[in-house]
Amino acid sequence: MDGHFVPNMTFGAPVVTKIRPHVQRPTTAYGTGTFDCHMMIAEPKKWVKDFQKAGCDLYCFHYEAAVTSTAAENPADHSESRTSPKEMIRYVHDQNMLAGIAIKPETPVDVLWEILDNTKKEEVPDMVLVMTVHPGFGGQKFMASELPKVKALRDRYPNLNIEVDGGLSEATVDQAAEAGANVIVAGSAVFGAKDPADVISKVRSAVEIRR
Repeated sequence: MDGHFVPNMTFGAPVVTKIRPHVQRPTTAYGTGTFDCHMMIAEPKKWVKDFQKAGCDLYCFHYEAAVTSTAAENPADHSESRTSPKEMIRYVHDQNMLAGIAIKPETPVDVLWEILDNTKKEEVPDMVLVMTVHPGFGGQKFMASELPKVKALRDRYPNLNIEVDGGLSEATVDQAAEAGANVIVAGSAVFGAKDPADVISKVRSAVEIRR
């Protein structure tokens, strides 16, 4: 979060750098230890290299930012050129990271069809994130209204990694998994629990029994 794309600010690449030595890197794509960095920022291309150096494995940027931001490649740079979702995906892949693309609740899912149907594999995302709250604040209520987007993605792309983020808990994860989500982000539900490991286990099980 950068205080621009969303009102709040949160930790950046320096924190990722400090945590990375304490978490073993994944030996396979999406394996244990994957650092999935959700970039709620207005200029996503500027920070790709910094997060790659910090130890990010999957760099997930917002579609809404990619269609309005510049092609500058470093935080201090300025550019009159614009980037695009496909360019962003290719650039993330060029930095040897997996690429994710996120959409906010107000963004229709069909904006992703052209991107996902692209014949240039280097411009196709490895994961799609459907926000089930408005980005920028933790502890919000789960928006079941976003699940038709998940189902549309799953019906159209059976093998796609589909992530949901926002309001996920033991009470809501079954709805998301039933719609087709196979990557679950649970913040408040885990960190606010008396037994975080139990919550993680139940959330994971909700996905695994539907595979």
